[in-house]
Amino acid sequence: MNSTEERLATASGALHSWDLSSGVDGPGTRLVLFLAGCPLRCLYCQNPDTWQERDGARTSVAAVMAKVHRYQHVFSRTGGGVTLSGGEPLLQPRFAAAVLRACAEAGVSTALDTSGALGARASDQLLLDTDLVLLDIKAFAPHTYTRITGGGDLAPTLRFAQRLARLERRVWIRFVQVPGINDKADEVEALADFVADLGTVERVDVLPFHKLALPKYEALGIAFPLIDRPVPTLDQTAAVRAIFTARGLQVT
Repeated sequence: MNSTEERLATASGALHSWDLSSGVDGPGTRLVLFLAGCPLRCLYCQNPDTWQERDGARTSVAAVMAKVHRYQHVFSRTGGGVTLSGGEPLLQPRFAAAVLRACAEAGVSTALDTSGALGARASDQLLLDTDLVLLDIKAFAPHTYTRITGGGDLAPTLRFAQRLARLERRVWIRFVQVPGINDKADEVEALADFVADLGTVERVDVLPFHKLALPKYEALGIAFPLIDRPVPTLDQTAAVRAIFTARGLQVT
């Protein structure tokens, strides 16, 4: 049994669900794999049903790749590929690494959607098998980051971003704007300066916070923390985007 066959036969992980998407999870049409489990409890989380690893179905890499192969013709036509999301995929680094390696060996483009909070768990090989990292930097002031994530620490995410730059990995930054919490001009300006200095960021996605996940919270019997928080206005979002644009960054 060669190394690839052994990896496919032995590696498995907790997979919550999967979906096909276009545009927001990397280029082209993507097969998005939502891995179960996340160490953060973000105020605006859209997937509270993925918080616990035990809520995922134990799935082998071979089973994942069987699904990937079904869509390879779609990836070829659209310039798409596979995106690992969650939850937090780096909570299961061995499984994530095995899927990314198998995709790379099959010639399938890969993306990793992560908060970076567990970036230290990602091996260099895992990152080298990742064509694009979608890095969600939730705030740039440490106290704001801690508030948004339910106690998380900003520093590991910033170290991870700098490591990606050293490894010359392509990066899309994601910033979810929550009015009055993480969109103060001075904090956004500091984040924009940091992002611009990395040198490998291809674009910044400023994503207005929304409440579309409210039915999930209700079904789970969990209070949605931002139920009374207004969503950003068009002008508020335009102001945040302008800060990133002023640093020469491509912004969507």
